[in-house]
Amino acid sequence: MKEITTICLFEYKGLKNKFWALSMMQFAHKHLKGVEGLKFYKLLGSGKDGFKPQPDWSVYALLQVWKDEDSAQNFLDTSKLIKQYKTHSKRSCYLYLKSITAHGLWSKQNPFVKHGELNKHPKAVAIITRASIKTKELQRFWKYVPHTQQAIENAKGLIYTKGFGEFPIWEMATLSIWDSMENAKKYTYANKEHAKAIKMTRQYKWYKEELFSRFEVYKVEGDWDGFDGLL
Repeated sequence: MKEITTICLFEYKGLKNKFWALSMMQFAHKHLKGVEGLKFYKLLGSGKDGFKPQPDWSVYALLQVWKDEDSAQNFLDTSKLIKQYKTHSKRSCYLYLKSITAHGLWSKQNPFVKHGELNKHPKAVAIITRASIKTKELQRFWKYVPHTQQAIENAKGLIYTKGFGEFPIWEMATLSIWDSMENAKKYTYANKEHAKAIKMTRQYKWYKEELFSRFEVYKVEGDWDGFDGLL
């Protein structure tokens, strides 16, 4: 399979630009309907550092799944929507990903199909976890989960991490980028707080829907803090 995923990150400065970015969470949909080669997409806002429920009005993301890289490249190079995003943003960055594995559902489907040509030693790996939180479990979730994310900030091999979401509080996702799968797995399996969070997830059944996915980061374009070694 040749399907790839792209994640476009945008950072905004100034009240006018931040308000424009927020409004595009609603108005960008019309520009994404019927795009050639686009199979799945999500418009994502972000939360403050430390995986907190409070929104970060300066960072937004566009996640897209494509039938192939040519379709993605054509959109990113020629789309009027992307040009608008770049005009309003202070900086932007495009991550090109090949799916390694994905388990679970996102909007009643698993959009990430394993790519047919994976590099055994990629320049970096990305992990996306996504969940739709049950309303009755919101208080328990947000009381505990942010504490489990504190250890990741000092994890060996971590390049970037941030919380994103389609809808604040209820629809949440995390994106983390690592220098190797080895270091990503070490954090996942060795961190006691992370293991405790998984146990509590099963005990209290926090989620209506969840997905865990791993990707090879094979190309990066643009400008973003900490990404110099990937460009």
